[in-house]
Amino acid sequence: MNRIAVLGATGSIGTSCLDVIAAHGSRLQVAALTAHARWESLAQQCHQFKPQFAVISDPAVRAQMGGNAFPRETEVLFGPDALERISAHPDVDTVVCGIVGAAGLRGAWAAIEAKKRVAIANKETLVVAGPLVMDLAARTGADLIPVDSEHSAIFQALLGGRRKDLKRIVLTASGGPFRGWSKERLERDVTIERALAHPTWQMGPKITVDSASMMNKALEVIEARWLFDLEFDQIGVMIHPQSIVHSFVEFIDGSVLAQLSPPDMKLPIQYALTYPERWTASGPSMNWAQSYQLEFFPPDLEAFPALQLGFEVARRGGTCGAVLNAGNEVAVQRFLDGSLKFTEIPQACGDILNGHNFDAQPSLSELLRLDEWARKEMQAWKSSQSTC
Repeated sequence: MNRIAVLGATGSIGTSCLDVIAAHGSRLQVAALTAHARWESLAQQCHQFKPQFAVISDPAVRAQMGGNAFPRETEVLFGPDALERISAHPDVDTVVCGIVGAAGLRGAWAAIEAKKRVAIANKETLVVAGPLVMDLAARTGADLIPVDSEHSAIFQALLGGRRKDLKRIVLTASGGPFRGWSKERLERDVTIERALAHPTWQMGPKITVDSASMMNKALEVIEARWLFDLEFDQIGVMIHPQSIVHSFVEFIDGSVLAQLSPPDMKLPIQYALTYPERWTASGPSMNWAQSYQLEFFPPDLEAFPALQLGFEVARRGGTCGAVLNAGNEVAVQRFLDGSLKFTEIPQACGDILNGHNFDAQPSLSELLRLDEWARKEMQAWKSSQSTC
């Protein structure tokens, strides 16, 4: 029985993970569920799955809860320290890291230290501290299995050839709601409602805005750099509106291997939980009785400069990932709050990235310090051309 802790259980990754566990209940068991503040949703999940532990990382929520909200079988813990305790608990075999943003680093780090299997859906963990995380995993022997559909596709496709024969990988992107828009139209016509209307995937607001700006793909480029131990120029991006080819790898003989499936997160989540085995699908499968049209386009780096920032950070490494990620998290929130234009997100991130004191080999404490610094800088950032 694979005992699983789901970090960020009430988010889109967490709920899809619980669907997978429910579909394979004879072999998968929920050991712990966590949420930041959505205790009502967490309590409902606990009543269904009866985990040993539930963690609410915001301790202020404690005063809002009734005494009988959670089932008697579940011990409820509070605060970020409890998140780390659960991630390293001996009764947990696999930790699914589904917490959005840099906040997910602590749980992932604790799980890796404890030599767990880590199903990593939180790309920011590797964006912020990729070399340190991968070094820790190598020392402890923890398994890092990607859950992002693109990185899962690369992980699977790489099994089809020898690593020394790899030429490059290509991450696919749907293009989001603004695919094909010019720089001028983005400056003129973007609204919050349009940015949140993703044509393919159902995600939370932060990731949806990142997809619209292509910052999400920028972060995935950085993640892939460290997760697969690549040079920055071995990573490419193509726009693929149908979101069926989730990414592909090219070998030196010209062969290209891709992973295809409907755009549903249950497949990469299930594969991360069951690898190297493959179990019966818990989500939709391709319908080969119907026709498909698959399109690929190069990205427009002028209209979507956030993607170029991702390649630059992947090239430089060091402290750049922590600064870009933290700045972007605040920039997206400012866009959603109406205090920053959509097209100012990459502009502001670039300014803060260029203004920080770069360190090629930072410690974890230095990365966390710069994370805090970049958030403050982004909160105070103003454009001389801004009308917000």
